[in-house]
Amino acid sequence: MSNHFEEKLQRRIYFSRHDACLLQVKVFWPFKFILNNFRLKGKVTIITGVASGIGEATAMLFAEHGAFIVMADTRDDLGNQVVATIGLNKASYRHCDVRDEKQVAETMAYVIEKYGSLDIIYSNAAVLGRPMDNILDMNIEDFDYTMAANLRASALVIKHGARAMVARNIAGSIICNGSIASSKGGSGPPAYTISKHGLLGLVRSASSELGRYGIRVNCISPFGVATSLALNEHSLDPNRLQSLGSSLASLKGVKLQPKHVAEAALFLASDESTHISGHNLVVDGGTSVVSNIMSIITD
Repeated sequence: MSNHFEEKLQRRIYFSRHDACLLQVKVFWPFKFILNNFRLKGKVTIITGVASGIGEATAMLFAEHGAFIVMADTRDDLGNQVVATIGLNKASYRHCDVRDEKQVAETMAYVIEKYGSLDIIYSNAAVLGRPMDNILDMNIEDFDYTMAANLRASALVIKHGARAMVARNIAGSIICNGSIASSKGGSGPPAYTISKHGLLGLVRSASSELGRYGIRVNCISPFGVATSLALNEHSLDPNRLQSLGSSLASLKGVKLQPKHVAEAALFLASDESTHISGHNLVVDGGTSVVSNIMSIITD
């Protein structure tokens, strides 16, 4: 009896331990996955042009992945609303006109003072310019305004942001928001297209200089995103803009949303893109690389 009892007891101990191990696997693996899913845990980020659209979507996504975010914009009410949605423990707002070097420098200093670090920069602020303008009738004052907002501003953000990174030996990630117009003429108004071509040149130049410090510099180029940049400035219909983008893209069944661009930014901000720099990540469903010549010929 004693041997039989001992054998049963040993079995119970074995199965109890076995079940406990299974329980640990079932309980702790999901939590391990969740923890590993924080792709920006503890990273300090500044995002410009964050009050709506792509900037807002990116701020929300980065916060979900554990980043601390300073949001820079001139639309204070909207910016503070985004901060309130994310939470004051994860985000803060700073009024900044990114065309003004003094304000940009002060904003970077604010980030360092608040968090003691700067790991990620997303230069997203931009304007579209006059949509019906053409090169023959282009207003030079409007041209200067567009260049200042789209190119000068990013140059200032990179200059002062990279200085903060280099001074603290931070191998950070800098991302600029370009456009299909960064590489393809006729994709936007002249001043906008010129400024976005210049932006891609800025990214490539900065990547060549900052690589020695371990700093990555990349560009995201979307097309057909229904954001306030396109809608509010020129009273465009969001459904019409999305339909236009979908009709030109070779990839069907997906309408480009701000969250899709935010996900591209998350990749470039995270350690998953450690060896990627000077790259232009085009998010346009194949619009810029696929021709419709064959379909015209065969139809």
